[in-house]
Parts: sequence; C-alpha cells; structure tokens
Amino acid sequence: MPDGHDFRDADAAEALPPHNIDAEQALLGALLFDNETYHRVSDFLRPDHFYDPVHGRIFESASRLIQRGDVADAITLAPLGEADVGLKQLGGKAYLAELMAGHASSAAAIDYAKFVYDMALRRELIRVGGDIEKDAQEDRERGAREIIESAERKLFDLAETGSTQRGFVTFADALADSIEMAAAAYERDGHLSGIATGLDDLDEKLGGLHKSDLIILAGRPSMGKTSLATNIAFNIARKYRAEADQTGERRSVSGGVVGFFSLEMSSEQLATRILAEASGVASHRIRRGDIEPSEFEQIREAAAEIAACPLHIDDTGGLSMSALAARARRLKRTVGLDVIVADYLQLITATGGKASDNRVQEISQITQGLKSLAKELDIPVIALSQLSRQVENRDDKRPQLSDLRESGSIEQDADVVMFVYREAYYVSRREPKSKEGTEEYAAWQDEMAAVHGKAEVIIGKQRHGPIGTIELAFEERLTKFSNLAREGRYQGLVRRESSPAPGI
Repeated sequence: MPDGHDFRDADAAEALPPHNIDAEQALLGALLFDNETYHRVSDFLRPDHFYDPVHGRIFESASRLIQRGDVADAITLAPLGEADVGLKQLGGKAYLAELMAGHASSAAAIDYAKFVYDMALRRELIRVGGDIEKDAQEDRERGAREIIESAERKLFDLAETGSTQRGFVTFADALADSIEMAAAAYERDGHLSGIATGLDDLDEKLGGLHKSDLIILAGRPSMGKTSLATNIAFNIARKYRAEADQTGERRSVSGGVVGFFSLEMSSEQLATRILAEASGVASHRIRRGDIEPSEFEQIREAAAEIAACPLHIDDTGGLSMSALAARARRLKRTVGLDVIVADYLQLITATGGKASDNRVQEISQITQGLKSLAKELDIPVIALSQLSRQVENRDDKRPQLSDLRESGSIEQDADVVMFVYREAYYVSRREPKSKEGTEEYAAWQDEMAAVHGKAEVIIGKQRHGPIGTIELAFEERLTKFSNLAREGRYQGLVRRESSPAPGI
C-alpha cells in the first residue's frame, strides 16, 4: 500500500499538499473491474476526496452508473473520455482501460480508499490551519475567544465529514438518504426513524427523536419538564450500543450518547434523580440518608448498573450559546454525541454573554443557535422552556403555543413543541377545607383518584406528523414518567390523532 506522496517533480515536493496518485489509480481500477467495490467505499468516500480532479470525475460518473444498476467500466465510461477535456488529455478510453488493467484486489481497494480519504483530510487540515493562522494575525474585529470557537467549529466539521463545506446536494442524493432512513426505520424495532425515548406512546406519535430537529419541551413550574427530560435522557443513554463503521469511527446503533446542559440544577441533583428512578428509592430520602439497609443495597446495585451510561452533564450556570455549541462539538469529537438536552432555554445567554434590552430578540438568537447546532451536529436537540403565567388565569390550564415565553421565535424555529401537563397538580390544590364525610370532599376524592399518577404530553406542533395528546404514568415519589399501563393504548392513540389536543 502506498505510504507517502506521489510527486512527479521531487524539487516541488514541499510545495504540494499530501496526495498519492498511485493509490487513486489503483482504487479506480478496482472499482471499474469489480463494481461491488463501490458499495464498500461509498459510505465515506466522495469525488472531492481525490487529489486529481479527473479521478474525482471518473469516480462520480462510475458512481452514477452503479447506483442506477448499470455496469461501470472502460466501455460504459467511454463517452466521458470524449467529453471530459482532462480525461481526454490523459488518453480517454485508453486511460480507463489502463486503470482496469492495473487494478488492485477488492480487499486491497478498501485500504486504498481509506488512504485517499486520509490524504483528503490532511489537505483540508492544512487549509483550515492556514485560515486559523490568518484570522489570528489579521482579524481585529473578533476576540481571540471567538476565533477559537470558529476554529473549533471548522475542525469539528472536518472530523465529521472530511470537508468544511457541504454546498448543494443533488435531489437524487437527498432522495437516497430519505429511502435509507425509511429502510432503517422499517428494520428497527418499533419502526422508528429516530432515537427511541423509551416512552412508547410518545415514540409512536413522534417516530422517535429525529436528527437535526429542535424539540421544545415546555411547562409551568412543578409540571415535571426537567423530570421528563431526565427520564428521556437516561432511557437513551441506558440503551446505548455502538459499532465501528468502515472508517473505524464508532456509530450508535441503539440508544445514544447524551449531553445534558443543566443550567438550573447541579449534576449531583440530576444524578440523584436518575439513581432514584433506577433504584426505586425516593430521591429526597437518598439525599437525607433516610434509607433502610435493604434499600442501600438497592441503591448500590443500581449505581453499579448505570455508572457506565454515556450521560454527560454540564452544570455550568449562565452558559452562552456559543460556549454551549463549542462544548457540544468537543464532546461529539472526543466521545461521541447523539442527543443534547438544554435545561432550560431562558437561562442560556446570547452569544457574547451580554443581556439584551430586547429579550424577544435575544431568545430568537438562542433558538436559532440551537436549531443550527442540531443541523450542524446532525442530532436532535431538546430544549426546555418556561411558560408564561397567563396559563394560571384560565379555567382549562392545559398550555397552548401562545403560552410560550417570547413565543414567536420559539414556535417558529422549533420542529416539535411539546407541553407537560399534570391535572393532579391543580386538583390537589383545590382540596376542600371540609374533610371526610362531606359530599364536597367525596367529590374531590373521586376527581383526584381519576387523575392521580397520570400526566399528559401535549404535542402542539410537529413538522413531521400529527399533533395531539399522549398520556403517561407519573410516579411523583420518584419524579418518574413511564408508559401508562392500560388496554388498547395504541388504538386510543390513533383515535386521538384525528382531533387536536384540548387547548390547542
């Protein structure tokens, strides 16, 4: 296998970027000789990874033929040899025949493809390094910290895709991605196209958490939005399983790595909540140490079981949007990242860390930043949000989109908006002063029994599917949301899809 640069002029070696023409020729020869080679390299290799642009165009033309189900060889690519000036100068059809004659084996072709890909990354790394040096020396408008964050973003893009610019994507490529996603969903348990939350009715409604989506989870205080987000994050991290792809990178095949930005609660408080859920011992009792010996053993066993979950918590208060994005990129680059949770939206500061007189404009900047981050990292981002007090002034306190604080930008930028609502919270506060034995108290007890241990997730907006209401079980002692045990759960869900949720 080639192990260096391929230079025609040794004196000019230092002026040329990393490349190896022999490796490119051997790979193309193997591809034209055995078209199955394409399917083994297409996951990571693109035409612009070739140093010689003629080789890139040969690879692109062969790819089109193979994707169409046709044969790609020196004969079928002959028209390219006549139309492409660069290929014509190399010999046209004769050059294609030479490539096939000197082909490598299919097994060796994979190594050549990885080598071509590595050379392309090195060239991009040199270019990015040059841009960073130029910015550091000449850019006087941005501070050093902003230049570092910009450089980190470029390096992350390079690590993820091999190119810092994606540009236009053909409709055929976009359509192929769509079909691949549908096929993966068909083969996956539950037929989900996204990451499973572990809450069956919610997954049925959303199809899981989709890549590049910004998901807003909103609610009034004490409704349990942090608890629900924590439950979802833990469910995803607990099911994490990864496999190495053809480039050696580990990719999640089940569950995922979760980054949890907790701007309100400490990492210890979040960990205690998760430990309570896993052990079945109430979190307030764990904090106080008010536990029995048998419960301590439950806690110890639960802690040992969940310690390895890839759930990473950043509890820095007052985090800026740019700092949040930089830390998310770093986490994905170092250990991987499949889902981000930000608790909560109104505690994130705008880029630069300065408060704005126009709070709506500041929130708009933050939601746009979160949506951009979701697209950049190609992962779902869940952002929690507070609701305005106007909810409390209505008889029906189920939240609506208009209840979102600074609702215009949040509603516009989000792909999904969900509300957490627990009727039991409000009913418990209407307990009559007259106690047992009165009709009023008996009626209250009946009303409380009907809503106790239940919660609603109201989907007020969803780009990919229907809106509606999902019922969940809620165990207040453990602040735990789970699937509601009842008959005909999915039949009931289908019936509710035909009509909007109450209050929407």
